[in-house]
Amino acid sequence: MKTAIVHDWIPLMGGAEKVLEGLHRSFPGDIYTLIKNDEAIKDTYFEKCQISTSFIQKLPFARNKYRNYLPLFPMAVEQFDLTSYDLIISSSYAVAKGALTNSNQLHICYCHSPIRYAWDLYNQYLDEANLKRGVKGFIAKIILHYIRLWDSSTVNRVDHFIANSNYIARRIKKIYHREATVIYPPVDVDKFTLYLEKEDFYLTASRMVPYKRIDLIVEAFSQIPDKKLVVIGDGPDFKKIKAKAGPNVQLLGFQPFEVLKDHMQRAKAFVFAAEEDFGITPVEAQACGTPVIAFGKGGTLETVRPETGVFFYAQNCDSLKEAVNTFEKNASSYNYAAIRENAERFSKQNFLNHIRSFVESRYNEFIQQS
Repeated sequence: MKTAIVHDWIPLMGGAEKVLEGLHRSFPGDIYTLIKNDEAIKDTYFEKCQISTSFIQKLPFARNKYRNYLPLFPMAVEQFDLTSYDLIISSSYAVAKGALTNSNQLHICYCHSPIRYAWDLYNQYLDEANLKRGVKGFIAKIILHYIRLWDSSTVNRVDHFIANSNYIARRIKKIYHREATVIYPPVDVDKFTLYLEKEDFYLTASRMVPYKRIDLIVEAFSQIPDKKLVVIGDGPDFKKIKAKAGPNVQLLGFQPFEVLKDHMQRAKAFVFAAEEDFGITPVEAQACGTPVIAFGKGGTLETVRPETGVFFYAQNCDSLKEAVNTFEKNASSYNYAAIRENAERFSKQNFLNHIRSFVESRYNEFIQQS
C-alpha cells in the first residue's frame, strides 16, 4: 500500500516527532508537513526522508514564527495532493487530520490531542498571551472561533482515530464525538538503564514554559530546605524560576543527554507537576528505576502506578509538599527493578508492534469492504 504521513510541523525533535519516526518506520512513505527546520532534522532519522512542505515554509520567518500563520494552517494542509496514496496516516495535534482524502483511501489519525489552544486551553492561552481584551484579543478570538469550526468540520475526514492515552481518548470523545483506540507513544527506554544506588536529591527536568509548572516545584522545595532539588532545563521562564529558588535548589540549565541520564539514575525521585497528555519524562525516569512524584491528572495517571510513585492532586505548594512527605515515609519500600519493568510497557518496540497490527488490520478490513 502506498502511504503518505501528514504531520503538523517539524520545528524541532520532540515527542511528536518520535511518534512520527515510529509511524514512518512501520509504514515507509512520503511525509507531508506545514514547515520543517532543516537544522533540527540534521543528523536525525528524517534527514534522508522525502519530506514535502506547504507554502508556509516560504513565508517570512516561518521556521521560528510559524504559529503567527495560524489562520493559514487549514488552507495549507488542504493543499497537499494525496490522491495517489492508498493509506494516509496523520500525526495530528493541530491541523494534520484535516488533510483532504477520498473514499478510495483509508485515513487513520494518530491524535496527540485536539487543538489545545482552540478547545480546552482556550482561556488559558488567551490569558498567557494577554489577549483577553483589546483589538488584538478580539481578532485572536475570531481566529480561534474559525479554527474550532474548521476543526469540527474535518472530523469525518478520518476513518479511525488512535489516541496517545486514555486521557486524550476521552477528549476526542467529548470534542469530536468519536471513539479512539489507545496506543501509547514510543519511549526510548533502552537509552535509560536501571540504577540501584539512589542519592539524597530530587530531580525535575523540562523546558521552562508556564504549563510545565517548574515554578511550582521550585517554590515548594524552597519551602522545605532540608530537601535538595536539582533542576535541568532552559526556556523563557528560567530567570523568573531562578528568582524563586532557595539555597537547596540547584538550577543547571540545559544539559546534554548523558548528564540528564546520570541525574535521572541517581535521583531519589523525579518530580513532575504538569498536566500532560502522556508525559515522556516520568517514563524515562522510571526506566532508570527512579520513583516519580507526579501531578495526578492527565497521562501520568496511566504511566505511574502506586508501586512506582506518589500523586498530588492540586497544583499548589502544600499539595506537592504533602506528596514529598508521603514519599519520604515510604522511600525505602520501592522496588527499583519493578519500576523499570513498568516503564518497559511503553517501549519503542511495543509501539511498533501495536501500530503495525492496528493499521494492517484496519487496512485489510477496508480492502475487503471496497
